Amino acid sequence: MSKVRIYTLAKDLGVENAKMLEILDGLGVSYKSVSSTIEEDTVELIKEILAAEADGSAPAQADADTTPAAAPTEAPAQAAPQATEAAQADAAPVADQTEAPVNTEKEIPHRAPVVTIMGHVDHGKTSLLDYIRKTKVAAKEAGGITQHVGAFEAKTSKGKIVFIDTPGHEAFTTIRARGANVADIAIIVIAADDSLMPQTREAIAHAQAAKVPMIVAINKVDLPQADPERVKTDLTQLNLVPEEYGGDLVVVPVSAKTGEGVEDLLEYISLTAEIEDLRADPKGTFSGVVIEGKVDKQAGVLATVMVQEGTLHVSDFLVVGENYGKIKAMTDSNGARIKEAGPSTPVQILGFSEVPSSGEKVISAKNEHAAREVVAGRADVRRDEEDARDRRKGQRSLEDLLGPLGTVRTVNLILRADTQGSVEAIQGILARKEKDDVKINVMLAGIGAPTEGDVLLASTAEATILCFSVTASGGVKKVADTKGVDIKSFRIIYELIDEVDRLIKGNLEPVFEERYLGRAEVRMVIRHPKSGNIAGSYVTDGSLKRNAKAKVTRGKQVVYEGTIVGLKRFKDDVREVQTGYECGINVDWNDVMEGDIIEASEMVEVEQN
Repeated sequence: MSKVRIYTLAKDLGVENAKMLEILDGLGVSYKSVSSTIEEDTVELIKEILAAEADGSAPAQADADTTPAAAPTEAPAQAAPQATEAAQADAAPVADQTEAPVNTEKEIPHRAPVVTIMGHVDHGKTSLLDYIRKTKVAAKEAGGITQHVGAFEAKTSKGKIVFIDTPGHEAFTTIRARGANVADIAIIVIAADDSLMPQTREAIAHAQAAKVPMIVAINKVDLPQADPERVKTDLTQLNLVPEEYGGDLVVVPVSAKTGEGVEDLLEYISLTAEIEDLRADPKGTFSGVVIEGKVDKQAGVLATVMVQEGTLHVSDFLVVGENYGKIKAMTDSNGARIKEAGPSTPVQILGFSEVPSSGEKVISAKNEHAAREVVAGRADVRRDEEDARDRRKGQRSLEDLLGPLGTVRTVNLILRADTQGSVEAIQGILARKEKDDVKINVMLAGIGAPTEGDVLLASTAEATILCFSVTASGGVKKVADTKGVDIKSFRIIYELIDEVDRLIKGNLEPVFEERYLGRAEVRMVIRHPKSGNIAGSYVTDGSLKRNAKAKVTRGKQVVYEGTIVGLKRFKDDVREVQTGYECGINVDWNDVMEGDIIEASEMVEVEQN
């Protein structure tokens, strides 16, 4: 029995996707997204439901049509149109009431989706973009490989889509590392004749870390040696299950050369954007992100900015980091001069005095004075943060170490080993280490020494890099130190596993229990001018330790609970006093009396299985 995609059926029947999903919910049909498929019998049922809904309004129209024909005189015939007009007039307010909530929801208009394309070298990322844009950018670049970050608008059959063409996932993560989530959707391009390669796995890990929807485009399906099914099978090894296999990953076979499947890819981009409900207010306060900054020999400093909210105008003052500038000129992705740019529009700006870094957030200011005030305020904040960081350097709170308590915690790892066999063996051991409240997430596992890209990913995802039989280069270690990323190398696999156990333990909420230490009988009270009353005692059982918890009992009543702040043997301070010895106990309480019993205990962490 044939199957039909939900969005295709909605399009054929002239129904909105939301309406179609509502009907499916009513029927109890399970689906993952509008791109999921449904059975033919379900399709027939939906058609019947829609037909029944359409017939519900038919009788009123039929009666109105038959009234004039059945009328014996002209008077009723003339009254019928008047009645119809009156009915329409009465119905109009009802229609307005029904549509009012919809209009409220659509006060903030939709914006074009921003799409980034990532993948392995030579898998056809730029060629695919070229086909969509109908331009030949690859021919202008050295070796046909993208050498810079660029953002381009593409007018497609599905409306405007903004594509960010990056030299790789590292630039994507660099932008995100500065707190800027530019891309709404990530397209992972995989060659059908190559399947998953190291950079492909890294690109997937970076997209997952950014938590953006992913669409896999299997490119080069026109080649004789193409094997799309192999790619789909390999994806399942990364826990990415294509829709055809019952998962929720959208996989589209395409050819950047012939154009096969490109329309389907654009359709999926539009559907994903519709599900994400991307909106931005062009009349709101401007905000944007720097995609690229460079120095042109003739023009000077040029910055490519993605407008995210509001509208940008020529002569606006912009603030980036601790610098500001006035827009002297703006050009769009085709090189044409423009005077304003709304949301989801990439523009190249002339007007900055210094080159801004990729990923820097951009805001507008009313005038130069306001821009300077913002810059001065940011400089003050930075200095305060640096001072605070220096003060608490090396001191981390319990929440910093363990994360918020009472939640399922995730230990993010990046694994590097000398051979594929080692990688698989370690991954197998790690899979068995997971607990109910701690999840081990191997974001990336590869062969060879860690790279700067691994460090960038680890810094944004708060991951630890574990190396087995490989070591990081000096340059990578330097970057890791700067970013505060731990790179740990091991030659013995058991040492690596012990380190994982330590990381898991650090992510578990510790469980403590009170353990009895010993007790002492107070035989005399010594008055001390500085320390207060000291209990001259005899240890009758166990031992007493300094800083242990103390409970003072008088008869059968507990009269004090506190801490043993000091222990003395004669005139010497001691840490512990055993059974059968006399000592002076300071519990920082002046009401201790002869005959009291001081019982000591301590809190110890319980080892968790």
